[in-house]
Amino acid sequence: MSSENPVSKFDSLLTPLIRLSRNWVSRAGVFIVTAVTVCFIFLLPTMFSGSVSHPYLGILSFVVLPGIFLFGLLLIPAGLYLDRRRGGPQVLEPGERTWSHPMLRQLVGFIGVATVINIVIFSQLTYRAVHFMDSTSFCGGACHQVMSPEFASYQNSPHSRVDCVQCHIGPGAAWEVKAKISGIRQVFKVIFNTYSRPTPAPVHDLRPARDTCEGCHWPQKFGTDRVRVISKFAEDETNSVTRSVLLMRIGGGHVRKGIHGAHLENGVTIRYRPADDKRQNIPWVERTKAGEAPTVYLGKDVKEEDVKKFELREMDCVDCHNRPTHTYDLPDAGIDRALADGRMNAELPFAKKAALEIVKKEYKQGADKEVSAAFVDFYRSKYPDIFAKQKASIEASAENLRAIYARNIFPDMKVTWGTYPNNIGHMDFPGCFRCHDDDHKAASGKTIAQDCSACHELLATDEKEPKVLADFGYVNK
Repeated sequence: MSSENPVSKFDSLLTPLIRLSRNWVSRAGVFIVTAVTVCFIFLLPTMFSGSVSHPYLGILSFVVLPGIFLFGLLLIPAGLYLDRRRGGPQVLEPGERTWSHPMLRQLVGFIGVATVINIVIFSQLTYRAVHFMDSTSFCGGACHQVMSPEFASYQNSPHSRVDCVQCHIGPGAAWEVKAKISGIRQVFKVIFNTYSRPTPAPVHDLRPARDTCEGCHWPQKFGTDRVRVISKFAEDETNSVTRSVLLMRIGGGHVRKGIHGAHLENGVTIRYRPADDKRQNIPWVERTKAGEAPTVYLGKDVKEEDVKKFELREMDCVDCHNRPTHTYDLPDAGIDRALADGRMNAELPFAKKAALEIVKKEYKQGADKEVSAAFVDFYRSKYPDIFAKQKASIEASAENLRAIYARNIFPDMKVTWGTYPNNIGHMDFPGCFRCHDDDHKAASGKTIAQDCSACHELLATDEKEPKVLADFGYVNK
């Protein structure tokens, strides 16, 4: 039967820890590491679930904690070094510095086990930190005010279930490192309140679409023609509606006609030089086809030597699809879509006119509820009978009008209607007409044509009841 005192045995197990923490700096380090380890144990269920719903909880769990943990680890040897500099007692006395001495073996064993445990804890925290910083909740929610316009448009987009990093970073370590370095600069801009308002579109920092977008979208694959119906509501009492019907010629692959076919034909390379940072003014375009000499097109009154100072860029998907996710409405188009799909009641008198007047007013940040209140008050005061009968419909329409305003207007970030141009089409922004204006001319006299039928066929233009829709079986609402 062992006569060893259990208390003495417990003391011997603690001896290495005691010897490593004989000064207050090392003791503080031991305390911090122990505390973070306990927190880590409680965070294990969250880590195994693989998600954190609140961005600030994620920052605390996966960014702040690893930093504190590393700080605690560094304090332990720092305390020993400072203690030694002051002439304090050494961890091991001269007689204990031989491998045959149990105290040395015990200390080495303790340090080895502690090191393995610390590596496991720190690597997990670091991995989760990187994983969390790649999450949508972090990108959109952590820097709330800065990213609120982009996050609002993202949540209302066709890519709302695609993680931000899949488009903004893509696969591979090189771009991941580049993004994190860029992110550090952005964090300092947020801390010191030096970031731009509005946030400029990252047109110069985006990865080529072939590395990101084309993982899902293959432009060389044939795209069949598509029918697009555009509803336009008038600002009269009945919100009278007309419709335009376009047959969009997408093209691509072996089909040389159509939008993709003309720009992405095999063997064809298109380069251009934009004269502004937003790439809305393009005075120089070059088209090269395999086996043929390049053809250069210059804008009106533009000399080639004057544009050589501008960036030379090979045409990419994002030059037209520049806002595939972060799309903002103009007030007229946004309200028309809401009326067309029933989110706003088109039977309410002057719904279009009242809605336009309300959303074009200026409100303070976070005061978008004034928009819905103004819409409700319009009918309460001007049409009390209709308000009494259709109160629920009016309030639902008002809430959807508020939503249109809230995802497009951010006064604190100086984002308003039309702040960010959308290059798809040519109705609200130059878009296609940046090049296709009949003014870009080659030396031979050939121009980049402004030919409507090259991209779409007009099947109906602002018609009340287009016959083509009836032929398609489309039910006018």
